[in-house]
Amino acid sequence: MAKILILGGSFAGLTAALDLKRKLKDKADITVISKTKNFVFIPSLIWVPFGWRKPEDISFEIKPMLEENGIETVETDLGEFIVQLAGEMPSHITAPAMHKSRDEIGKLFSEKLGVEYTNEPEKLTSIAREFLRHKFLNADLGISGANFLIAETGSVVIVENEGNAGLSTTLPKIHIVITGIEKVIPRLADLTVFFKILGRSATAQRFTSYVSIINAPKKSKPDSPEEIYVILLDNGRTNLLKSEKLKQALYCIKCGACMLACPIYQRVGGHAYGSIYLGPIGSVLTPAQFGLDKATPLPFASSLCGKCYEICPVKIEIPHLLVWLRSQAVNSGFTSRFEKLIFKLWLIGMKNHKLYKFGSKFLRYFYKLGIKPKFKKWSSERAFPELAEKSFKEIWEKLKETEA
Repeated sequence: MAKILILGGSFAGLTAALDLKRKLKDKADITVISKTKNFVFIPSLIWVPFGWRKPEDISFEIKPMLEENGIETVETDLGEFIVQLAGEMPSHITAPAMHKSRDEIGKLFSEKLGVEYTNEPEKLTSIAREFLRHKFLNADLGISGANFLIAETGSVVIVENEGNAGLSTTLPKIHIVITGIEKVIPRLADLTVFFKILGRSATAQRFTSYVSIINAPKKSKPDSPEEIYVILLDNGRTNLLKSEKLKQALYCIKCGACMLACPIYQRVGGHAYGSIYLGPIGSVLTPAQFGLDKATPLPFASSLCGKCYEICPVKIEIPHLLVWLRSQAVNSGFTSRFEKLIFKLWLIGMKNHKLYKFGSKFLRYFYKLGIKPKFKKWSSERAFPELAEKSFKEIWEKLKETEA
């Protein structure tokens, strides 16, 4: 029987635990957990609005679940707040609203928050701060992720630049930490290494503006929650850990450096990946965690230039992993027959010099007649690149004749 974990105390009441237990008594074994000092591991199945599914099939859709139970959720990171108002997904892991201009943000704030339009960054920030400060002061529950979990001390480490995480984890009476199992590091002393590489790789800072190391609730202090819960999320990570080839993807510290270096990401943006994981590392994590059959195109969305590996602070061999995933996709029959035919024809042409030369002239002849190849999904949004009048080989042979 499927299992669902519900946190006890006030949170259980907020999520209508008893009502949910009554509705799902034949479908799930409901476990209600009250005050606990230990880490809690998400069981085999979790509840999302789309029904019961295995963790490797989905991401942890907690916001829709909370909103479905009548709980207002507010993103407090400025970029996340902007994309939440717009009803969009983040386009970058550390700069979620990178795809929006200040004019677009000004219009969004005017429409959603009922303020006067402005496109000045300082004023836009002040508007968001004023709106969010009221939410902070009246929140019953704060939910955060974690950059690191320290096994030696049981500490939760959150790194940020805006101060919103500090407010989210101290002002509400209850703080819930939801983070992946790969975030656990052995010792407190290991943090110094990660602090150096995370700030410099994510935002080119020597050190981030704020670091919170949370150990336990302090009821006697006004700036601390009364209860803290830590949930370690699997969502396919243990399956990833079993793979000798792919387990290095769990080394990722989510700095986002590979995205900014990737020529494909620069061209198509983050939304094209259709996942919470973006860019080169997303092209590995999404198919590896949620199924290659559901994300077949992602490993192919790379030029294999190697820039992601060069800039990665933990040296994940992303290009090699992408090539391996491509081979798995082909061997598993996830690619189309038409695609296989195209590559076979391309291989024949590349192996035969005369055939390649004929094909090149043939294509240029059609171009001169104004006939260009059309690919329905690709060419509907993009212009097909123009061919040069002469091929490189023709130019090279002409140059040799001139020098002779």
